[in-house]
Amino acid sequence: MKAIKLDEPWKVACIEAEKPVPGPGEALIRIITAGICGSDIGAFRGTNGLVSYPRVIGHELAGIVESIPEDNPKGIKVGDKVIIDPYLYCGHCYPCSIGRTNCCTDLHVLGVHVDGGMAEYFCHPADMLVKMPENMDWVLAAMAEPLTISLHGVHRGGLKAGEYVAIYGAGPIGLLAGMVAEAYGAHAIVIDLVQERLDFAKSMGIEYVINSGKEDVAAEVAKITDGNMAQLVMECTGANVCIRNSLDLVSNAGRITFTGWPKTETSLPTDLFTKKEIDIRGARTSAGEFEEAIDLICSGKVDVKRILTKLVSMDEAADTIIDIEKNPGNYMKVVVQVGEA
Repeated sequence: MKAIKLDEPWKVACIEAEKPVPGPGEALIRIITAGICGSDIGAFRGTNGLVSYPRVIGHELAGIVESIPEDNPKGIKVGDKVIIDPYLYCGHCYPCSIGRTNCCTDLHVLGVHVDGGMAEYFCHPADMLVKMPENMDWVLAAMAEPLTISLHGVHRGGLKAGEYVAIYGAGPIGLLAGMVAEAYGAHAIVIDLVQERLDFAKSMGIEYVINSGKEDVAAEVAKITDGNMAQLVMECTGANVCIRNSLDLVSNAGRITFTGWPKTETSLPTDLFTKKEIDIRGARTSAGEFEEAIDLICSGKVDVKRILTKLVSMDEAADTIIDIEKNPGNYMKVVVQVGEA
């Protein structure tokens, strides 16, 4: 079978690999579509410190069940269409015991700590499959996982209808968070340095956009919110300056969720934590958000296809990853057509 593999940083290829054999409690899935994530590009560059090599990438996955234990807890059957939850947790540590499996002390993410599923066939625990609606588009199914990341950040921030959320970053996660906010009846303010991305955000129905390279972001947020500032700030870039500035954009008694992964420490004026009584929350991956993501996609409340740049074949995937690294401004979201439905 074909698979997309990183032998080491800067070396990616479509290889021939052995078809996997499912172990106890596992299903065999014929993969139909797989998304290319920003973390895959980081793995290609060698800048994702969590990745070990060699590594088959891919964690945004949808496919058809070829075999599965009959006693699987979700009642999934051979031939069912499924989306893969890629976050493998132990089930025994403290975070797992309170349902926050994304914070598992021994978390293994597909394509990062263990081999991923950008391959024609893939084995995965049967209890970590989410059944797709029969009429769900395969390309959209591969985009459910990044939507869960945005949803998790929104959930961690407790966003409510009528509130303002300032979102740093007009990449896929930030734009999806903006669309979720609008679907929730909140007001999204997307902030970025690149005007083309902000124009794109506006065309998608995002209510407010701010160019941080040309405008005073705090002043603009104050103007939009009648001086109250944003009840929630979502930092989706990992840029130290945005992490720092999020404290200036949040309202008194507001919340901040850090979804981006900074590469270095950020110095923060901790007196503002107390002065504003801010709730600061990390937001890592997702936990239990796939069903809501599927509902938002299938209902049309979040039009994830708007961020799709292109669909490529397995034979084109490696060269596409190389080009995304070289020309990131040309891409928003790429999905790989792995197999035929």
